[in-house]
Amino acid sequence: MQHLAFCPRQCALIHVERVWDENVLTAEGRVLHERVDSGEVTTESDVRVVRGVSIRSLRLGLAGRVDVLELRCGEDGRLVPFPVEYKRGRAKKGDWDEVQLCAQALCIEEMMGVPVPRGALFYASPRRRIEIVLNERLRCRVEELALALHALVESGETPPAEFSEKCRRCSLENHCMPSLSARSGGVWKWTLDIAKEPKGR
Repeated sequence: MQHLAFCPRQCALIHVERVWDENVLTAEGRVLHERVDSGEVTTESDVRVVRGVSIRSLRLGLAGRVDVLELRCGEDGRLVPFPVEYKRGRAKKGDWDEVQLCAQALCIEEMMGVPVPRGALFYASPRRRIEIVLNERLRCRVEELALALHALVESGETPPAEFSEKCRRCSLENHCMPSLSARSGGVWKWTLDIAKEPKGR
């Protein structure tokens, strides 16, 4: 979900073409999650903290893991789940981190049968936790992206590159070659089409 919200082409490269490569940023993120995904259960100030929780939504066709799931006691005495997603670096300009967190919340709601109104994103570099209200707008975006994700994977097609500033931080830049695609425009596709034509024409 996060990959699709960030860049549909990146999502297809990873989940359709099965391409992956690491850079410094993804390596730092992997190390951060190795520390978080321990499966350890602790209690901190009457809050039960579970790490590395597997989740799924049959309705949305999604599965994943929550870095940290805090179980808090609500006013009515029922447990209120509070997912926390760990990220390296700082908060992003786009909403892809919020999308991932909200998708986790929808999975938890389906599994536990209780509402998840809020969650948090913890950014490692400033060591700052940002609480996110999982409102209707964000939930609708997750629903739309879930449908788009299944359509993308089922199509087996990789969208064309669209060069932007965020490409420079992507570990798949060398596979994607967005700047080349942006410069060539339709010429690259035209060349491929010519190469596919039978000889002798």
